Amino acid sequence: MSLALYRKYRPSVFADVIGQDHVTTPLSHALESGRIHHAYLFSGPRGCGKTSSARIMARSLNCEKGPTPTPCGKCQSCNDLVANGPGSLDVIELDAATHGLVDDARDLRDKAFFAPVASRYKIYIIDEAHQLGPGAANRSRTHHYPFRLVPPGVLQEHLAKVCEAEGVKVEKGVLPLVVRAAGGSVRDALSVLGQLLAGAGDKGVTYEIAIQLLGFTDGALLDDALDAIAARDLGTLFTTIDRLVESGHDPRRFTQDLLERLRDLVIIDALDEGAKSVLRNYPDDQLERMRAQASRIGNASLNRAAEVVAQGLTQMRGATAPRLILELIASRVVMPDADDSQLGVLARVERLERQSSLQPLPSSPQAKSSPKATHSEKKIEQPSQTSIDIAALRRMWPDVIESVKKRRRLTWSLL
Repeated sequence: MSLALYRKYRPSVFADVIGQDHVTTPLSHALESGRIHHAYLFSGPRGCGKTSSARIMARSLNCEKGPTPTPCGKCQSCNDLVANGPGSLDVIELDAATHGLVDDARDLRDKAFFAPVASRYKIYIIDEAHQLGPGAANRSRTHHYPFRLVPPGVLQEHLAKVCEAEGVKVEKGVLPLVVRAAGGSVRDALSVLGQLLAGAGDKGVTYEIAIQLLGFTDGALLDDALDAIAARDLGTLFTTIDRLVESGHDPRRFTQDLLERLRDLVIIDALDEGAKSVLRNYPDDQLERMRAQASRIGNASLNRAAEVVAQGLTQMRGATAPRLILELIASRVVMPDADDSQLGVLARVERLERQSSLQPLPSSPQAKSSPKATHSEKKIEQPSQTSIDIAALRRMWPDVIESVKKRRRLTWSLL
């Protein structure tokens, strides 16, 4: 039986802990200067290195050449406390879930008076410390170090090194999916990657297998849905939803993925060429395709679509018919005519602007050459083409809506 990746690649020194420089650097300086506190509190999300850092701290303190931020790795203490090692009698790990009462804290305090067996310090590592009772916890006497989620770029680079060390090929686009599924947790990322590597064939881990195992929506379905939204083609959008459901995808997951893609399109529309610095996981060809989609949909329509999808995603929680809600979301996104909100009005104005810009200007009639032009014919001129002031139209639009509301409420509801 092979060792799980999150155990196989557990860090043994502070230099191997990724994405937590704001914690490992001060701890290393404290070890170098000898300013060591009697108690440390590590807090943060799951799988970001709290317990591993506590074990590294114990290893650094009890090293024969320590206290040092770089344990030698040769002494008995370092070999006992190495990742996946046998452990040491002087480093006791407790689970606060089963040792969180006041009596347990008193027992720990009484035993702490005994000298260590063979090491420099006797160290207690209390895991899940948030489950300590109010009488057993006293956080004010500790040095608190908050851990954070690992940034996607750092985590993806770490996963690439793990794949290279394992000797397994991974198709382009798989690692961003793993990072997305992990949500910033290194342990979860290695667990997901281990599942994909275990099922890899001769060609390695393919994008299709990763999509199916992780439950994400295929990028082709998202592109088809966004193209239908850009073209205001509700029939094609319903066909895409039917393909989605027939292929076994979860409508909730599709709605969440669609919302994230709309967010990316809003960023592309706002930053244009600078979006590459924010959306690092997308290849250049995908960015160009998304840039074209953002240009076709428009800024106001993008913001309104994102708001509609976000509201629909909230309604999907606990819903018995998620497909029906998804189809209602599609109808509202494609047809903003019945939306009287500010974003709905802006979306309709933007659509009118696009239609007016796409329509060709009427060609001026050529005057027939006549050798004998009368006086009245000389006075006839071409009608001047007045340009539409869009800014003025937007300023006048609320007044127009209010005037129509007073006269015809049916027409007002359509506007």
